[in-house]
Order: sequence, then C-alpha cells, then structure tokens
Amino acid sequence: MLKSNRFIRDSVHGNLSLNDFEMKVLDSPEVQRLRRIKQLGFTSLIYPGANHSRFEHSIGAMFLGSKLANHLELSDYNKELVRISALLHDVGHGPFSHVSEAVLDVNHEKLTAKVLKNTLLNEIISEKFDIEEIIHIIQGKGTFGPIIAGELDVDRMDYLIRDSHYTGVAYGIIDVERIIANMKLNQYLFLDIKGVQAAESALVARYQMYPSVYQHHTTRIINSMFRRCLIRMNKEKIIDFSKMYHYDDSDIINICRNQEGYVKDIIERLDNRNLLKNVNSTPLNEFERPQDVFKIKKEELKKSEEQISEDMEIERDYVILNIPEYPNFSEMQTQVSFRGKLFHLSDISSIVGALKVARFNYPDICLYVPKEDRHKFEKFDLEDYLELPEKSENSFDAMYSDQSKLLI
Repeated sequence: MLKSNRFIRDSVHGNLSLNDFEMKVLDSPEVQRLRRIKQLGFTSLIYPGANHSRFEHSIGAMFLGSKLANHLELSDYNKELVRISALLHDVGHGPFSHVSEAVLDVNHEKLTAKVLKNTLLNEIISEKFDIEEIIHIIQGKGTFGPIIAGELDVDRMDYLIRDSHYTGVAYGIIDVERIIANMKLNQYLFLDIKGVQAAESALVARYQMYPSVYQHHTTRIINSMFRRCLIRMNKEKIIDFSKMYHYDDSDIINICRNQEGYVKDIIERLDNRNLLKNVNSTPLNEFERPQDVFKIKKEELKKSEEQISEDMEIERDYVILNIPEYPNFSEMQTQVSFRGKLFHLSDISSIVGALKVARFNYPDICLYVPKEDRHKFEKFDLEDYLELPEKSENSFDAMYSDQSKLLI
C-alpha cells in the first residue's frame, strides 16, 4: 500500500490515514457531494444531533475495510482495492439517502455504478484499478464483495456505531474489534465460532435501532410526506429521478421552497414540524403470517388511499397509507465456522432464531392524515378499505414468548 501522508479526524474512529491517490478520489466532486447528504435523512427532526453525512460514513467504512483487510492479510493491492471500494460504496445515493431511494426505480448500488462509469471518477480510478472490479465489489460480488456488502460487512458496522453516536441512542454500540478479529477468508468470508456473541450483539443492536431510529414512528411520517412530495415533483417534471445522484439535500429543499401548492406546503410543514398524524395503526404481529403484509401491492394502497380520501373529504395526497420497510436482517445468514463445517448464524444461535419472529413485533401499517382531520377517524376500520392477511388468535402470547428468548 502506498505510504499514508494525510489524516482526517473522524469523531468515531479517530485519525483516518489516506494516501495521495485516495485523497485524489476523496476530493472529486462526486465524493464531496456526500458531505451535503445526511446519513439519516430527516432524522434530525427527532434526534437533533443526527446531522452526520454520507461522507463521514464512507470514510468510516473505508477505515473498517482497511482493518478487516489487514486482519485477513490481503496483498497491498487488494487492501487498497477494498479501501477504495468502501470509500465509494455510497457515491450513488440521492438526497436524504434512503428517503429518496425508496421512490426510485433503481437502488443506490446501481446508481453508484452509473456514477463510477459516467463521471470524472472513472478517469481517476482507472489510473490504478479496473472500474468494473470496484463495481463488482460494491455490489457484494466476488471474494471481496462480502467485506463491503455482505451479511456482516463494514458498511453495516460503521453505520450502526455512527448512527448510535450521533443520535445518542445507545443500542448501536457493538464490538467491532471482536467481529473483525474473528472474520476468516477461505474462498468465502465467514465468522469463527468465537465471534458469535459479538455477531449476536450486532444483530440485536440493529433490531433495537429499527424502532428507535430507522423506523421510528415520527421518522416514518416525515419520510412518507417527503416521498410523496418527490413523486409529485417528478410527475410535474420539476426534478428528474434519473439524475437524482446529481442533487444534494440543499438542492432539493431549495427547489421545494420555490414551488407553489402541495410541494411548498409539504416542505413548510417539514420546516415547522407541522406533521401529518397517525390516525390508525395495525401491528404486524397481529397477523398469522406478518410477512404477507409486504405482498400488498402499491396499486392496492393507492386505491385504498383514494377511497379514504373521497369518503373523508381530504385532498388525495394528504392521505398516506404506510407499510414499514421489511425487517430483513441478513446477518442471520452469516456463515459461521464450527468444528470444520459452515453453518448459518440463525442455525446455531437461539437468540438469532428468536429474532426471525421477533423482528415483526414493532412494525405496523399506519394511516397518516393532517391533524385537523383526525376527528374523522374515530370509528375508522382499515379493513373496510384494504384487504389484510388473516389475523392470529394468539399474537400477544407469541410476541412475548419470542421476546423473552432474547433475554435468556
């Protein structure tokens, strides 16, 4: 690896060293744009300290990628390859990160590939690396892909501890050192049995961070409002979804503030924290098969919203039915080495096994409307408007049975 001669002081990891080539990549407009994109979108409206950026997370992932590469004793070339891949893994994120990604037809990994191929970064990176090899790794493919985008990767490790640090929510504190110290690479990336407790802790931490931060009830309302605003602007050709990786947070906010009607009203509501209110909530653990909720199609939700809007005499785009993000904890599939064989983490850990069911305890289907219309929903029943999965007879007992296993 080239000699490091520059340092960036990171509030989470301390001094992060970079060589000249990495500084050249770092100073590109595409990477610098990440300074102006909040890691957690609008979460600062709930946790005022959550103003950290995608840039901070990217250099943090690079630092952890370097630690893991050193532990795995990779060649100097492959160490640098892992570092650059980690630094660039989020370069395709749109404004407010995952908030905008949810309304796009492509994920940020594909947009990252587009940025790497079609911008100045291609010329810079090609001085030393094959651009396709970088894209391959960022998409989780090949031998080194799981380091950046796997079940227990440096991306996830950094954002858990970083988001915990800036929100002040203690759940995200994990033992990164022990996880990295027990990672092995032999064709596949896997975890030694000695690292299982640290991996369990990381998974439980993410499980607890979801209702506390990532899927906090107010965060979901704010994100739903802003996404509806973005959809309206794209429909009216005010912004172009295919070029979202060109915008930063300020660009979108300024565009919104210079509009009239619905778009301006939504951004003023967010500016003043005059949010829509949750008037109906149906917990997923009430259903026999909670995962079936995620099979409800967008067209069905739109039709239900239209009917509710008409019956309750509320403007159409102020009625939002929200289904939470699927609680997909891929860490459960982490490969663990035990007595010469590989097992999934969920197969050897009772805690992780319990989380397979417990992960459906906190999400719920919600209906958001303006607070001045709340009184119209005193006798509202969502099942009059939307066909829901079959409900369970003993959801309460099942929920607490699974939760209790997490305390053993």
